[in-house]
Amino acid sequence: MTTSFSSPGGPPLRRERAFVVLAAARTVSVLGNGFARVALAFAVLGLPGAGPGRLSLVLACQALPQLALILVGGVIADRMSRARLMALADVLGAGAYGGLAALVLSGHAPVAAMCALAVAAGTATALFAPAMDGMVVLLVPAGRRQRANGLLRVATNSALLLGLALSGVTVALVGAGWALALNSASFAVSALLTARLPVAARPPGKTSGWAELREGWREFASRQWLWTVVVQYAVVMAALNANVGVLGPLAAREYLGGARAWSMVVGAQALGTVAGAGLAARVRVGRPLLVAVLVTFPAALPIALLAARAPLWALVPAAFGAGVCGDVFGVLWATTIQREIPEQLLSRVSSYDWFGSLALAPLGLLAAGPAASAVGVGHALACCAALATLATAAALLSPAVRALRADTGPSHTPGPLTPAPPTAGSPTTEPAAGPDATSGSM
Repeated sequence: MTTSFSSPGGPPLRRERAFVVLAAARTVSVLGNGFARVALAFAVLGLPGAGPGRLSLVLACQALPQLALILVGGVIADRMSRARLMALADVLGAGAYGGLAALVLSGHAPVAAMCALAVAAGTATALFAPAMDGMVVLLVPAGRRQRANGLLRVATNSALLLGLALSGVTVALVGAGWALALNSASFAVSALLTARLPVAARPPGKTSGWAELREGWREFASRQWLWTVVVQYAVVMAALNANVGVLGPLAAREYLGGARAWSMVVGAQALGTVAGAGLAARVRVGRPLLVAVLVTFPAALPIALLAARAPLWALVPAAFGAGVCGDVFGVLWATTIQREIPEQLLSRVSSYDWFGSLALAPLGLLAAGPAASAVGVGHALACCAALATLATAAALLSPAVRALRADTGPSHTPGPLTPAPPTAGSPTTEPAAGPDATSGSM
């Protein structure tokens, strides 16, 4: 494996107005999500009679529509303006979190109402995520996408870090309801910014949505490296969601002191993602997927330390290291998909990526609370750490994951701000400066 550092050619991306608007929209939205990540868990746990089971139920109601509707979001994103769809999803998210904030602040938060609003928030994510994954190829030339992906993650991860750093203090001083209200406001601002992106609407599709969905599946299933890593992340995400959503806050409440200590752990991980994204924006690796899978192993360390009831001084650096590795994975994964998948299919393939990665997440959330009650928080955390480690080791058995090189894939590269035509042109070779990687699978 060869590694080098270089800067892609061309003017600085900060001079590209459309890219700056996209980065600003994502930064504002993620800042609000930093508040919500801590606030929602402690808002539910703070309700009269609430416990692990109710927290699992609310978070599962948010995760289930992400899984059920993500493929629909991918088809829609490949049939209309991705910028317009992202703006509509932001409006829905603003309403969902605004409603959650109102319930919590009113002191009357029926479980059914909170679950309904959580479903709306999950639906917004299902519509937004595939469209966002297809935006960079419309705004940035192929040779600069790794740097663009890295810079986007630096900006959004910095915003998440700030939100997480302030969330524990906000929850402690004024309550979880106001933190949720700030998240609602951030979605509204993001919608206004995203609506300004100069991305043209697509011509009406000539085939049905089902036919387009099948076309996306064929593209997804034909690549062993793609579905192997997605299966890996289905298990990893179930373990991570159970930890972040349920088991981690429960452990923090049991022996770390509550919301403020937990916000330090997740804040350290967010700080690590800033460093990881900055590194990944410049690093060049010959086999990006091999490196991406290898750097997933440290994700299990903070979970294992929580299971062992490690002190805060040990958890914080472990979380930081996991954050660094997580965003190296994210940048390498995103850029690989952008290089290998034709633009007009990108959102649909991304939706299968999201669907697979989230497939077990609701199960992880639903099982976390009852498992904590049945066997204890520590044993449940140890199981999550073991599952994440085993899934990552299994992904390394794939020859396609180990062999895929950054300089061999096709590059389907419409010009900046210009959607690709309905049929892809002849593939070309990615320029040497080009490769890079959520969510891809995150």
